[in-house]
Amino acid sequence: MSRAPLPVSPQEWLRQILSSRRAIDGGIVRRQDADVERLVGRDPFLTLMRARGYRVIENAGHFVIFCNAEPTRLLA
Repeated sequence: MSRAPLPVSPQEWLRQILSSRRAIDGGIVRRQDADVERLVGRDPFLTLMRARGYRVIENAGHFVIFCNAEPTRLLA
């Protein structure tokens, strides 16, 4: 069975995330883990986030990306 073509290239998808106002302002971006896997791949995605100094948390089928290098703490 053939797969449908991707709606955008992996590079374009990442560019869209990283050039969003929230990312530029050092905020938080959330993406479904299935989209990350399908469009970019988990390992390449996490490698890029680490290279930028971003923190990524996975929960309930989503990646929560902290688009800054500030420390994070789990409080509860």
